[in-house]
Amino acid sequence: MTTRPLAEQVSAWVAEAWSPDLTVREWWQRLADAGYSNPMLPPPYGLGVGQDEAVTVGRELARAGVLGPPGGLGLMLAAPTIAVHGTDEQKERFLPSILNGEAGWCQLFSEPGAGSDLAGIRTRAQRDGDEWVVDGQKVWTSTGQHADWGILMARTDPDLPKHKGISYFLFPMRQDGVDVRPLREMTGRSLFNEVFITAARVGDDCLLGGLNNGWAVANTTLMFERSGIGGGGTSFSAAIPGTVAGHLDRKVSEFLGERGSLGALEMGPGFVRHLIEVAREQGRLTDPLIRQDLASLYTRVELIRLGIARAKSGSGQTGAEGNLAKLAMSDALRAGRSLVGALLGPAATLWGPESATGGALQEMIVFSPAPSIFGGTDQIQKNIIGERVLRLPKEPGPAKDTPFRDLPTGDR
Repeated sequence: MTTRPLAEQVSAWVAEAWSPDLTVREWWQRLADAGYSNPMLPPPYGLGVGQDEAVTVGRELARAGVLGPPGGLGLMLAAPTIAVHGTDEQKERFLPSILNGEAGWCQLFSEPGAGSDLAGIRTRAQRDGDEWVVDGQKVWTSTGQHADWGILMARTDPDLPKHKGISYFLFPMRQDGVDVRPLREMTGRSLFNEVFITAARVGDDCLLGGLNNGWAVANTTLMFERSGIGGGGTSFSAAIPGTVAGHLDRKVSEFLGERGSLGALEMGPGFVRHLIEVAREQGRLTDPLIRQDLASLYTRVELIRLGIARAKSGSGQTGAEGNLAKLAMSDALRAGRSLVGALLGPAATLWGPESATGGALQEMIVFSPAPSIFGGTDQIQKNIIGERVLRLPKEPGPAKDTPFRDLPTGDR
């Protein structure tokens, strides 16, 4: 007996499971039960498949015109990191509510004085019995205003070198002592936030990966983040996961056709096809310069796809596949931004539902610098590639075994 191709399985499942009258909560639970929320997670949470099969699942869901899985940092970062480093109890406690959208998540990594130098974080966690008391400030916290939980890096031993005194917590956001303040971006949206943490608490059972082992756990998260950004997987669902936004009990039909909180940013083959249609509508498809730029963008996107496929296959590994993918995606976005400007001309400066393309491509232009910054700047990716792959010497600095409390900072 032969098994039907995965695409046919997903299509048949959607035909039976989908209804526009379902609530978001009901639909996301069905996706989670089928293993389609994050197919790459091992059973019973996912299908245990590779990147290509996961793309097939996503493509079939999109083709069917249904609401996608609960997007955001829970699905993209928290779930796979917990799957790698979590205890069985932590997996059972946290993964189901991420996959069915019952809990929204954010990332509490960057700080005002520790962005590119992430290991320089100063947010501290001090043990108090079976809990930890956390004090500090985070910034550029995506979707923090809608999060029930956060993945938190905090310093637990300042007497250890800066990379070794960090721990990684699964941190409850909805408590006294956590103040989330949205930051308005050029797009007019507030995807990012600053978070002030004052004497907030997190249980010792929420320590992920062991005490003072947070840097190793964080590098797993960063690998998933850079691979996700490099693969174009940075879009967020129009329906927001978690208890805060109030979307779970609304009908799925209310969110069909809406753009998520990252707007038009979705660099992939679909984006290239969309630009081809825009060029055709404007009678520019025979313009040799436009055709050349379309071919160049298509090539960049295809190289990213092939690079990710090679990384997933395990062949030809350099150790910097995620970094290379993120650099390639930043480059493709810049090329796409220039092409959109060439296609729309003066109309690229006009925004809103009455403008060309409904403003979607214009928003992509304005947002396009961000991916070269978040997830580690392009310059940081190049440093990592230079030091870890090309074995170039590091920049001079204090000895690696210097205790964190003895490192020079901006105020001493």
